[in-house]
Amino acid sequence: MRPLLHGCLALFAAPMFMALACAQTPGKDRLSESVDRGLALLARIQEDDGAWKLEKKRHPAVTSLAVMAFLSAGHVPGEGPYRETIEKGIRSVLAAEQPSGLFAIPGQFEEMYTHGISTLMLCEAATMTDSKTARTIKPKLEKAVKLILQGQRTENSGHRGGWRYRLDSTDADMSVTGWQILALRSARNIGCDVPAERINLAMDYVQSCRDARSGGFTYTAGTAPSVACTGTGILALELCGKDRHHSREALLAGSFLLKTPIRNDDPHFFYAAYYTSQGMFQLGNNYWTIFRPQLHRLLLDRQQQNGGWIHNDINGTAYSTSMAILALTVEYRLLPIYQRDEEDADPKMDR
Repeated sequence: MRPLLHGCLALFAAPMFMALACAQTPGKDRLSESVDRGLALLARIQEDDGAWKLEKKRHPAVTSLAVMAFLSAGHVPGEGPYRETIEKGIRSVLAAEQPSGLFAIPGQFEEMYTHGISTLMLCEAATMTDSKTARTIKPKLEKAVKLILQGQRTENSGHRGGWRYRLDSTDADMSVTGWQILALRSARNIGCDVPAERINLAMDYVQSCRDARSGGFTYTAGTAPSVACTGTGILALELCGKDRHHSREALLAGSFLLKTPIRNDDPHFFYAAYYTSQGMFQLGNNYWTIFRPQLHRLLLDRQQQNGGWIHNDINGTAYSTSMAILALTVEYRLLPIYQRDEEDADPKMDR
């Protein structure tokens, strides 16, 4: 088997992103004040070893989401008030990698969730840090990306192209698949060699979860469409190839979200906020203009006095706060995965 990654040459583009962070962060309106309060809370609840917790246990995925929350707001390793917070978080995730490349305890339920999110964070961080840290991250990413490709369903079945909770699972779902697609897309953004046929295979699975009647996307093929999975479907379409960018399927899914907006009582509220914010921002124009105020109102009204967000006792404050900040800061466009092509023609509203 040929090597899946080569040089990852763009790992050393940190100065560009540091300058971008300083130049584009918005002023102190309600949005930025809310983000600042959330970040201050995350910094306060970080463990001494750099990790954040889920269910009272140190967790690489939640740690990765927290690190990305800081990066998405323009804070970078090596400078600023949160430099040590971010650097400790990155080191904590790197230390969690198993010899196989897995960022989870082998055999742990939902190990591919943890792995995909951790890989995504390290890819994003690699472009926003100094060259020394980038060189430390690179070999970890090589193993991590190989493992994602190893876990993809390639057999001829209804799950072909997707991923599931465990590396050795035999089925797939839209939620886990979304994180792997983001991780692979981010890896390609930094110059890693991810075979195009694997991205296409993943997109075949995404399309199999599309509900033709409503335009939304489902958790697994044949089930009811959901807001969260529709956001995931839009984002995958927007990031994975020009022929899918602003496609009719993406626009119809955007219209589904306008007709079926995110609700406070959604059992996966913060997950839905994370993916729908990115998907609708990528569609832009009226999709984002109409969607943005409602999403921001829901998020800002749910913020706690201590600056954090909470959804339930299982997910906890670190997870909910990180996801809320990532949803609110998508328009800052500081994370590489948040970039969008402003030269595209305006997409038409498709109702």
